[in-house]
Amino acid sequence: MTDARQTPPRRLDPGRAAADAAPVRDRPAPAPDTRRYRWAMGIFGLALVVAFSIYEFASHGVGTAGIPAGQKLHFFAAPLAASTLNGDANLDPPCTLARHDPRALNVCLLAGRGPLVLAFFVTGSNTCKREVDTLQTVSHDFAPGQVQFAAVAVRGTHATTAADVRAHHWTIPVAYDLDGLVGQTYAVEVCPLIELARRGGVVANRLLGAHWLSSNALDAQVRALVNG
Repeated sequence: MTDARQTPPRRLDPGRAAADAAPVRDRPAPAPDTRRYRWAMGIFGLALVVAFSIYEFASHGVGTAGIPAGQKLHFFAAPLAASTLNGDANLDPPCTLARHDPRALNVCLLAGRGPLVLAFFVTGSNTCKREVDTLQTVSHDFAPGQVQFAAVAVRGTHATTAADVRAHHWTIPVAYDLDGLVGQTYAVEVCPLIELARRGGVVANRLLGAHWLSSNALDAQVRALVNG
């Protein structure tokens, strides 16, 4: 006897039927590996940063700081830290004793007396303040009136600069440039920055860098200025 049982019909799955009836779509292509491109772009970006840094250094670096030899100092008057005078520097001061406030450092008057050694520093840097220590030391090697020494604290406040004057026992004139305009005029970007000017204010030499923190090195330059 044969088995008359038949396999029951398969129930229709509407969801599967719709899927089977839908057109077959192409599989999306695998995403390209962009890691090597990202690496290349990173190297290119780094090269741009290096190139831009070199350009900035060449355009605005230490070579542009201060007044170069052969040019005249920019005259200004700034309040002395050891005085009671408060305020910003004057970039166009009178160059006469009759109109001079003795509580201010007047570069025009100083340059008129003889050779001038003018340093710029910032109160927040111990290295920069060593520059003024060096000027103070070298000043003792010259007779009073033989050469003028002075320093300016760029963007220094009256109180902070005065505190440094007391702490370091500086006796050379030290002024403060509250709003930083003197520093901008001299393009002060590094310290030490020391200008050596002949009588009248024409710069004989411009000293940049830590080498001039040595009193012996600075002394030799000042003697050359005085004897020149």
